[in-house]
Amino acid sequence: MIDQLAHAVHLSPSIFYGLFFATLVIVSLGLGFALNRIIHHWTKKLANTWGEVFFSLLESLPIPLLFLAFIYAGLELVTLPHAVEKVATKLIFALTILVVFYFPAKVLVLFLRRVGRRNAGMEQITNPSILFVRGLFAILAIIIILENQGISLTAVWTTLGVGSVAVALALQETLSNLFAGFYLLVDRPVSPGNYIKLEPSGPEGYVIQIGWRSTTLRTGANNIIFVPNATMAKVVIVNYSLPDGKMAISIPVRVCCGTDPGRVEAALIDVAREAAQDCFPGLLPDPPPSVCLHPGFGESSLDFSLNLNVRGFEDQVPVQSELRKRILARFAKEGINMPYPTRTLGLDQATIQLLQRPALKPES
Repeated sequence: MIDQLAHAVHLSPSIFYGLFFATLVIVSLGLGFALNRIIHHWTKKLANTWGEVFFSLLESLPIPLLFLAFIYAGLELVTLPHAVEKVATKLIFALTILVVFYFPAKVLVLFLRRVGRRNAGMEQITNPSILFVRGLFAILAIIIILENQGISLTAVWTTLGVGSVAVALALQETLSNLFAGFYLLVDRPVSPGNYIKLEPSGPEGYVIQIGWRSTTLRTGANNIIFVPNATMAKVVIVNYSLPDGKMAISIPVRVCCGTDPGRVEAALIDVAREAAQDCFPGLLPDPPPSVCLHPGFGESSLDFSLNLNVRGFEDQVPVQSELRKRILARFAKEGINMPYPTRTLGLDQATIQLLQRPALKPES
């Protein structure tokens, strides 16, 4: 039928076939683009719904699917030389494999992007993950295409296997930090802005950034510390910003034995409440402050604890300093004394007699 049409318009088969396939390409791309615009309209209209995900999957498929369908139909309608038909068939197969692998990759990419939009802190994971997913599916598609074309990849696999072992050994520490960084970003024991301390006796500071190799901390002295992610994954992390920023502090107070505990408790509570009423920065009035006779009986004192809450980790030092000054002023006003350490030295009789002997006069 196509050959008869070429004869009817007085064109050579090669020219007619060229025009025929060019027409098929133009029509398929035009229809595909039109469908793409329609689906894109519905994708934007159904934003932030599961409909957006569905139409986003369909949005990129009309152009390649219609192109392949029209070209395949054209190959079925015309009679081509065996060599040309063989090459065209292989090309169609390769394009089909690419489209087939593109669809599941698109599903995963849309899922990762949706997760990244819901949580801005996950963008450091989703962006590299999207690149990894695309590269993985592209490699799988290329492998299948080459295998079906009769190209043996045994030597390639052997080389890649040996090379992978060598690279893994050479980059052992780097890979350890890389996977530890992935764990920190996924599990999120810390986040930028948190104040953390690494135990035991490790550095402490505000988390500035969690990278793929190291975590950046800013100390109270405004210095930057880079902690390898592998270290972050191994040590105990105390996060002072979780579950929220506020924290409880305790100020130890000692008074002389024999002091009325009720007077001490009332004075400490009044000092804390007055500081809260004065809106001292960082001191929280709720929950209200409390006092307890703890740890209790010291060697020569009664030991109390003034318990209160501050807004954040950085507020504990100025709040404690201010309250200590107010406590000293209040105790001085009410005559409550703080003990000073005293030591009694006991001497045996022989030592006393030795000390009472008159000093020897030097010989002239």
